[in-house]
Amino acid sequence: MSSVPDRSEVDDEYTWDLESIFASDEDWEAAYEEVSERVDDLSSFEGQVTDDAETLLSVLELRDEIMREVSVVAAYARMRRDEDTTDQHYQALTARAQSLASDAQSAASFIEPELQELTAEEFTEMVETEPALETYDHYVDDVLRLKPHTRSAEVEELLAELGEVTGAAGEVYTMLSNADMEFPTVENGDGDPVEITQSNFTNLLKRPDRDFRRRVYEGYFDEWQAVRNAVATAYKNSVKADVKLAQARNYETAREAALDGPNVPVSVYDTLVETVHDNVDKLHHHAELKREALGVDDLQMWDLYMPLTGDEGPDLEYDQATEYVVDALEPLGEEYQSRVAEGLESRWVDVYENEGKQSGAYSGGTYDTQPFILMNYQDDVSSMYTLAHELGHSMHSELTKDEQPYIYSSYEIFVAEVASTVNEALLTTHLLETVEDPEFRKHVLNEFLERVRSTLYRQTLFAEFEHEAHRLEEEGEPLTADRLDDLYRGLKADYYEPAVVDDRIAREWMRIPHFYRAFYVYQYATGISAALAIVDRILEEGESAAADYRSFLRQGSREYPLELLEIAGVEMSTSEPVERALETYGQRLEEFEALME
Repeated sequence: MSSVPDRSEVDDEYTWDLESIFASDEDWEAAYEEVSERVDDLSSFEGQVTDDAETLLSVLELRDEIMREVSVVAAYARMRRDEDTTDQHYQALTARAQSLASDAQSAASFIEPELQELTAEEFTEMVETEPALETYDHYVDDVLRLKPHTRSAEVEELLAELGEVTGAAGEVYTMLSNADMEFPTVENGDGDPVEITQSNFTNLLKRPDRDFRRRVYEGYFDEWQAVRNAVATAYKNSVKADVKLAQARNYETAREAALDGPNVPVSVYDTLVETVHDNVDKLHHHAELKREALGVDDLQMWDLYMPLTGDEGPDLEYDQATEYVVDALEPLGEEYQSRVAEGLESRWVDVYENEGKQSGAYSGGTYDTQPFILMNYQDDVSSMYTLAHELGHSMHSELTKDEQPYIYSSYEIFVAEVASTVNEALLTTHLLETVEDPEFRKHVLNEFLERVRSTLYRQTLFAEFEHEAHRLEEEGEPLTADRLDDLYRGLKADYYEPAVVDDRIAREWMRIPHFYRAFYVYQYATGISAALAIVDRILEEGESAAADYRSFLRQGSREYPLELLEIAGVEMSTSEPVERALETYGQRLEEFEALME
């Protein structure tokens, strides 16, 4: 891509329909003012939460109503900002919405400490008096479970009020990386200028011209070198905030605190890392195949994104990609498939990159809106897979809303990444079964291998990095830019042993926005492992397994993550799903190696 269009140049049909939330900014202002006035209503219940069943129900329902309204206001502001992160007006709206959300959390902060004054038996008695409280049974169980890590109402209010402060490092990083940093323009083999952006960087590293890839790689990471001290300071303070907050809640480590929130045992994290390390030879095999496919003596870091097929792959327009994705979802049932098709027609997706647009992709929206998907579609197979991925998140939200009240609509990332990756795996199966073009099939097989490499191995590498960074902070060691570079370089050398690990790749940690959501990325790796197990079962057993999977999606956060996955037939407390995924990866590598011969 030689230039990035202004947003006004993108056809409306390829933009999301935020007017379905608020027809105008004036309507947003009215909603903002209305919910702002309601936030203080919560304070009238302070000290009375557990007085009787009726009062408890009233305060929980009022809190949910307010949080629903706040979430809509915040989602609109954020998505408008993400359309153009340089727009000062929407930056301001987003900041106001974040302050409002912080105020609402602060106003409600007394509820859970007061709830923890109850015993499970006392809550059961309240349900007998007020049956509507049964809706909150799992929520109350979760609150009581966390009693040892919940502070007094006064401290909880203070921690809630500090939410903006503790999250400031991530905000600084977002503005620096998306709005302020300017990456260079490099010439391609024809002498045409190509602008490097956050969104197209990895796509440019798939170009067949090796010297062009090298210059893109060097130009991109040299720009990060220019801001390395600022980024290191932001990340250091993000890690420090994680550690301090964990200590404030009586956890020994930040990792323990992060995993205890969704009630995922730390052993799951450790099992993932250990199992991946036991199978790192498969990744080395993949790297060696890349070296052979490229016909080079040394595999360099700017070669890693090159497909085994040796070229950029077929152009794939967005409309064709949507057709492939919808067809691939047939095993999940007619209702699931048709809802995806209708959503694509109803402007769920903001498709193309434009000047200032938030990089990457995500599925957003709220309990009271349609789903919204941000993309930066690049007309390639990888972008098609990203679309399938985000639609998995969106449909998870839709099916959850069908069955669950608001309190259980915010499902944990641990299970969310399963929903997205099931769609990817089904897309791979569908394309390999239906597309006859041998070159296209090679690219699909390569995409599967790259998805496992980048999701299972790469995210586990990231998980090791952030675990070690937090450990260093907890032990009082300084997190300087040099220390973080050394840490990342060492991990990269372990994972990609056959490749040349240079100084520039040591800065790669700087470009990973997920590090500002601590202990988040490992869930991509567990997610793809669980998803491949679920897809195997659906393809083997048919509708009965698909029904179990849809039941899992409809549960939202009504149960704890490991219990939810058991509904879909997966035991993530063991290494079996990870081992199965890695075994499949190894088999696919052998298949591709046979094609190369």
